[in-house]
Amino acid sequence: MKQHWFPKAAALLLAATLAGCGAAQPTPPSATPAATEPPAVTASPAPEQTPVADPAPESGAAAGDPVVYMTTDLTARGLVNIYNALDAAPEGRIAVKLSTGEPGSNYLRPELIGDLVGSLHEPTIVECNTAYGGQRANTAMHYQVAEDHGYTALAPVDIMDEEGSMTLPVEGGSNLTENYVGSHFANYDYFIVLSHFKGHSMAGYGGAIKNISIGIASSEGKAHIHSGGTGGTGGSMWGGDQDAFLGSMAEAGKSVVNALDGNILYINVMNRLSVDCDCDGNPAEPDMHDIGILASYDPVAVDQACIDLVYAAEDGGSLVQRIESRNGLRTLEHAEAIGLGSRSYQLVSIDG
Repeated sequence: MKQHWFPKAAALLLAATLAGCGAAQPTPPSATPAATEPPAVTASPAPEQTPVADPAPESGAAAGDPVVYMTTDLTARGLVNIYNALDAAPEGRIAVKLSTGEPGSNYLRPELIGDLVGSLHEPTIVECNTAYGGQRANTAMHYQVAEDHGYTALAPVDIMDEEGSMTLPVEGGSNLTENYVGSHFANYDYFIVLSHFKGHSMAGYGGAIKNISIGIASSEGKAHIHSGGTGGTGGSMWGGDQDAFLGSMAEAGKSVVNALDGNILYINVMNRLSVDCDCDGNPAEPDMHDIGILASYDPVAVDQACIDLVYAAEDGGSLVQRIESRNGLRTLEHAEAIGLGSRSYQLVSIDG
């Protein structure tokens, strides 16, 4: 296994070394210098890949920074390999948290995740209902979508808020004091958080932090987070302060991590990198290449690594614009400030 140092955001350095790069690159989201050596990526079914050159390593990462593993193998085998790199040993009742996705969206396909799910001991795929309408706002309809998308063929599916919410305390938050999650959350001992990294019309981007906050929140909890905690469980989803919403996602995510006491890991799949979320049934077609799969025990580190790779990509301009237009990096900043994780990390390729 080859190790690369890539603390925090290294986009400026990497952008300068991109093969064939002739256009100005976006300003990176943070300033800690670093370097990496991601090999030429191998596309899954869509746009053509763009190779990345090999910058010289620089110092800057601390040995104690969390590790983020990466593979460019966007196949079922690659997903199993990145999970194995974490050397996880989940015990008890295992939940695989993913977004079931609206019909027509870029949800994670069962042929990609099936081998990983099948390798686990009696897992359950878990989700919660939406708060915005669509095909997943009603439990019965949501189960039908899960079946239509092939998830029920892989494992039992549990819509965790079909019987309502339970409350998790939020410690040290500036927006929330409570987080409302699906009541079945208490039925599981270990969470494997499997996220499709992409853009988002409100949050700027969606990854691990969004999946453990909005994703595990019940429908009423989603409204609470979107309102920035200003309206209780009946708060307006759409009229709240943007930064309060972004900060509330970080705070809700931390309440989930605290409740699980470390029994959680995160895998981000960077394919079909649309500016739109899997909650959009008619997403914009991706205009950048697929990148790979990343995994970590730190949700902030794995999301930051994905952000850095997008900023470093020659063709990542549309997604960068979506992130910055929504001030999406605020979620990472607040998440680090409240102790959810670290924006500095070590990026380790498992591709040899």
